[in-house]
Amino acid sequence: QNPILQLLDRGQWASKLEFLLAVAGTLVGLGNLWRFPYLCYKNGGGAFLVPYVLFLLACGIPMFLLETAMGQFTSQGCITCWRHFCPLFEGIGYATQVVIAYAAVSYIVIQAWAFFYLFSSFSAEVPWATCRNTWNTESCVEFDKTNASSNWTANATTPATEFWERRVLGISQGIEEIGSLRWELALCLLLAWILCYFCVWKGVRSTGKVVYFTATFPYLMLVVLLARGLTLPGAMDGLAFYLYPDPTRLVDPQVWMDAGAQVLFSFGICQGSLTALGSYNQYNNDCFKDTFVLCLVNGGSSFVAGFAIFSVLGFMSYEQGLPISEVAASGPGLAFIAYPRAVAMMPLPQLWAICFFVMVILLGADTQFVSLECLMTSVTDMFPTVFRRAYRRELLLLCLCSVCFFLGLLLVTEGGLYFLQLFDHYVCSGNNLLLLSVCQTIAIGWIYGADRLFDNIEDMIGYRPWPIMKFCWLYITPAVCLGTFIFSLVRYKPLKFNKTYVYPTWAYALGWSLGLFCVLLVPLWIIFKNVKQLCRPENKTHNTVKQPEQCPLNPDDTLTPAANDYKGSGGSEMEMQV
Repeated sequence: QNPILQLLDRGQWASKLEFLLAVAGTLVGLGNLWRFPYLCYKNGGGAFLVPYVLFLLACGIPMFLLETAMGQFTSQGCITCWRHFCPLFEGIGYATQVVIAYAAVSYIVIQAWAFFYLFSSFSAEVPWATCRNTWNTESCVEFDKTNASSNWTANATTPATEFWERRVLGISQGIEEIGSLRWELALCLLLAWILCYFCVWKGVRSTGKVVYFTATFPYLMLVVLLARGLTLPGAMDGLAFYLYPDPTRLVDPQVWMDAGAQVLFSFGICQGSLTALGSYNQYNNDCFKDTFVLCLVNGGSSFVAGFAIFSVLGFMSYEQGLPISEVAASGPGLAFIAYPRAVAMMPLPQLWAICFFVMVILLGADTQFVSLECLMTSVTDMFPTVFRRAYRRELLLLCLCSVCFFLGLLLVTEGGLYFLQLFDHYVCSGNNLLLLSVCQTIAIGWIYGADRLFDNIEDMIGYRPWPIMKFCWLYITPAVCLGTFIFSLVRYKPLKFNKTYVYPTWAYALGWSLGLFCVLLVPLWIIFKNVKQLCRPENKTHNTVKQPEQCPLNPDDTLTPAANDYKGSGGSEMEMQV
């Protein structure tokens, strides 16, 4: 048979470690580095861990198990797996792919910024340390420890801020001014996409090998930066500010909402990645134990990252004589202004800058790999006879990366950061994920049946998970997600850039439209399936006898191909003998 026409195997992880590293890589991302520590100090220090752990137990772990088990049981991506569980809710799969497509276009821009900073670090003096550059303004003030306050005015800016805004971004006055393309950032973006392509082009066979480095090296860099941070003067003050508990903050509903949102977003819930990665597991892989291991790794990494960040912020506070609340930041402001500014005050700033930005690049790369793999898995599982042939997957991936690269060029213009924040706020980490979580728990817990999913998991791992998981799927998780969504609407405030710039009305409309489009795919698919059912020939002839599989609400009770292969190979008999 012609090898070009031969249908290729779907593939599996070569080892359990590859799966664990791939999932850990996508979970432990930039949100752990720049969002969790900020939320922790803002919401009561150590007291914030109380709502965080509660949400982790009530939502994070149950949803993690549910999505991983769906992929492992069916050996299908996050669209086609719904055809087995609940065809009527296949729209959830499409919605998650739209979310992850938005993320694939926008998230990689952070890697482009980090590449720019990394290349800039290979210089005799880091360029964000002084005001003696062509892009600096008269308002730029270098830090002078011997006379820290005399040269600081109300309109003064730091070299790190001006390097970020004027040299890297060339940021415009608003989203209305898209401006010109930043060609250096565009080249960095192209480099990031080329690396992603060659890491994913062979599917899990290549991704599984790449994650041995990309998922472990950031931990090495984190340990190095943590060790360096703890030896700096003022580090202990930073850690005290990070962890000092303020129990009175627990009565503030905003604290609980922040905790719930952080758990859902950092665990990749309703983004399809867990289902896609789980689909490449062996059928009898113990996904229940994996859930606890990976959730512990994710939560622990967030907590430890706070030590690395706040020890350095404590040092910067000590050096400048400013309270930590004035130097602490979240998001890009932490990674590209606050931390580089602190690094510039250390001996050998180039070394620590290189370590930090290599870590940022690899943290973003893992998430990007999995986003691409998730999209590719969904498409190839929908059309296996078309794309699961020699060279066709590679060509499809090339087309996908090319389209995403050209779409991403909008985000490396002078007004690109305004669009990036808009996408992130309303699409990639917005309320749509909360609503999709509610839809998913209803579809699986109530329509497919929590007991039936428990039976499926028992068939895979040989024992039943804890009953509390079923209770969470049925009641706690949808209630918490719906409550968080309603509260976010009640407390809604329009998005602002840098807490000052107010977006125009059309920008808010664009953000809400992009976010709502994802969620509307769920009811639109339900309408489509019902209309299709009514238009079937037997319905037109008033045939009242319907086969169970004809109803889009009914799950498919036949064994999945993965279960058939496992049982056909004697897996069940071997387990019974053991």
